[in-house]
Amino acid sequence: MPHNTPATVSRTQKLQLGAAMVLAGVLYVAHSFLRFSNYESRGYDLGIFDQAARQYAMFKAPIVPIKGVDFNLLGDHFHPILVLLAPFYWIWNDPRMLGIVLALLLVSSAIPVYLFTRTRFGHLGALLTASAMLLWWPFQAIVNWEFHEVGFGVPIMAWIIWAFDRGRYWSVIGLSASLLLIREDMGITIVAVGIVLLFHRQWLKAALLFVLGLGGYVVVTSYLIPIFSPAGVFSYWQYTALGASAGAAIIFLITHPFQSIAILFDHQLKVALWLLSFLPLALLPLASPYVILGAPLLLSRLFNDRLNTWAPVYQYDAIMAPILILSAVHVLGKLMERFGWRKIRVVGPAYLLAFALIATLFFHSVFPLGRTLTGANWTPGPLVAAKNRAVAMIPDGVCVEAADTLVPHLTTRTYVGLHGDIGTDLSSWMIIDFNEQELGGWDPLNPPQALDRAHALGFTEVAPIDEGILVLHRDIPTDPTCSNYLQR
Repeated sequence: MPHNTPATVSRTQKLQLGAAMVLAGVLYVAHSFLRFSNYESRGYDLGIFDQAARQYAMFKAPIVPIKGVDFNLLGDHFHPILVLLAPFYWIWNDPRMLGIVLALLLVSSAIPVYLFTRTRFGHLGALLTASAMLLWWPFQAIVNWEFHEVGFGVPIMAWIIWAFDRGRYWSVIGLSASLLLIREDMGITIVAVGIVLLFHRQWLKAALLFVLGLGGYVVVTSYLIPIFSPAGVFSYWQYTALGASAGAAIIFLITHPFQSIAILFDHQLKVALWLLSFLPLALLPLASPYVILGAPLLLSRLFNDRLNTWAPVYQYDAIMAPILILSAVHVLGKLMERFGWRKIRVVGPAYLLAFALIATLFFHSVFPLGRTLTGANWTPGPLVAAKNRAVAMIPDGVCVEAADTLVPHLTTRTYVGLHGDIGTDLSSWMIIDFNEQELGGWDPLNPPQALDRAHALGFTEVAPIDEGILVLHRDIPTDPTCSNYLQR
């Protein structure tokens, strides 16, 4: 049921919350910029979203050479919300702008988290909770990946839970509908929102979201994505442990419930994700209906075939942060009311913030912003200088193939893709990084394979190998596909 509306937030309280948001935003941007300057950013995903945003800014379709020649990104995932990046690129046409946009999205989610928590814990408890979320590991993970479309869903999901708390159910519906613009699988999340509406006895509104979510998912995956996809189909079925198709998976889940549950825990990375998601929050989110909002997001990752979706170091967890933290606040508020635990309103949030701070300083594998806070990534080494020299050799307006970490430094002025992903006829320049085991992409080449391919295509070295970085060139005319790519 709707929660009581608190007293007006004072100017001092707004300034304190704003200060926490600014500090977090500065840390996010500093970390993102340092990763870029140290060549830690990658074509997957920063380069991909940079190429898409730049094309939108020029009023063009989001053709992304990193994914392949003439590859329309809307045929990969359906995220038309990315068009909102275009105005930012009119201000600064640079991949690092995406780090700034992501920081704005993440810090803005502190506002609904603060408002939701303030009704239960007061100003100090709410301020500590919002600050803890801004430093929580899922936020650090997405910042460490520079950008992802799921970042748009983080504040939206926080506002959905706030709207539930205020009984603003039409706002819940409107915000939920916007999720369809972020990614096709958000249709299932909309169904989860509908389930939570049932707890609030909003039967018709819940039915509306069931239709919107399921219908939106079917329309997007069956009709819209195939229009833009080079293969003419939506090709992201990666749940073969459940079945060869969505229908087969549903049957398996119904007929083999215990085996399905076992799949969720059948790898140490999955167990680690469960523990890191719920144990620091004392398992409290599991007692709140709001945790249902995150169920499709979490379960879809754990049922996925791809091992790298299971680890707690990827961008996918970011949208889970406000769901789990606000679910914990919801339950803790109930316990406080029932048992009179008044001190918990500050002690609980203070513990959460202390946990995030300590982990950030000492456990950089999961809390990577600690590398920036401690200065571990402030000083570039000789490899960075060698990569700068290699990038400087590449002329503007050409087609170039490069290693994953070099790609974001070439997107502003070239048609750049990963080794072997833009065919054999377009590229006239290559940069091979022998420091990497593989060079990126869906079917990545290793450096010796890339060199053999380069020699077979007539490329020759233009300079001696420099700290493991090799630049190659072949004398062919620049294809209009390359020279026209960045032309308005």
